[in-house]
Amino acid sequence: MNVTVRQLAEWVRGEVLGDPELAITNARTLSEAEPGDITFVESERNLHAWHNSRASAAVVPASVPVNGRPVIRVADPLMAFADIVRHLRARPEETPRDISPGAHVHPTAKLAPGVSVGPLAVIGEGSELGENCTVHAGAIIGRFCKIGRDAIIYPHVVLYDDCVLGDRVILHAGAVIGADGFGYRTANGKHHKVPQLGWVELEDDVEIGANSTVDRGTFAPTRIGAGTKIDNLVMVGHNCQIGKHNLYCSQSGVAGSCVTGDYVVLAGQAGIADHVTIGDRAMVGAQAGVPADLPGDLHYLGTPAMPVKEMARVFASLRRLPELREELRQLKKRLDAAEGAG
Repeated sequence: MNVTVRQLAEWVRGEVLGDPELAITNARTLSEAEPGDITFVESERNLHAWHNSRASAAVVPASVPVNGRPVIRVADPLMAFADIVRHLRARPEETPRDISPGAHVHPTAKLAPGVSVGPLAVIGEGSELGENCTVHAGAIIGRFCKIGRDAIIYPHVVLYDDCVLGDRVILHAGAVIGADGFGYRTANGKHHKVPQLGWVELEDDVEIGANSTVDRGTFAPTRIGAGTKIDNLVMVGHNCQIGKHNLYCSQSGVAGSCVTGDYVVLAGQAGIADHVTIGDRAMVGAQAGVPADLPGDLHYLGTPAMPVKEMARVFASLRRLPELREELRQLKKRLDAAEGAG
């Protein structure tokens, strides 16, 4: 597709500086761009790469100076560039939405207009899907599930019975929602399973990454709040009550019966012990371990997790341990010598 810089600026509502009629054929990143391409500069940190780039034009923030090539100034270059990429790489319209002959839809299931079900997908007894839902090949939706409109269920997702999904929920390939929680009682030398009789509720605009899991509650729902985004390979245990707009990065884990506020962030491989409460806007750093409640509005690191400033002092002390050990050894040596001389 050939377009001009001016047309691209109209798509993203940006301001053009430089030649607005310059032709653009593709959109690529700074390191990959060639003549005829448009790229993006997210911040002043990328200025050196922009000056060395072969791109013909760029989407930039207001702080980036003009260097002779056309630029489109916008408030958010990354998101504007994503819109441009979507326009330039537009695919043909999808085939009409329908139910694949290879899918199995239970006669009692209710599918609203515009639902698409791929081959080998299964829709269980009594389940309800809202308008324009997409269920990809091989996905399994159990009995009596309720799914809102515009949800996307990617291949090989499994929804156990009774799951409730809001509007625009996205579940990526291999996600498992509603498996039994890890609950056992030990008696007479054996582990006896505690029945898991609850369900899972995912509120509007929740997105769950590939091969992540959310366990059903024991008696009541495990709940994920609206707008929360969960990365690949994340586990959320049974009975958890996750707030709105949380961000959980890959390989983080939340044990059972935890409660998080809104806008909580868990970085990669962070681990939360069971029955822990984390306050609004707390940020838990990579590989941190959280054994107890954390107040909100702070950034935590380490195991056990503690506020960044406090952990920075701990890290500084750890780096000095070899030096302190040598000082202690020399001090002991002098004491021993003094005692011997006495």
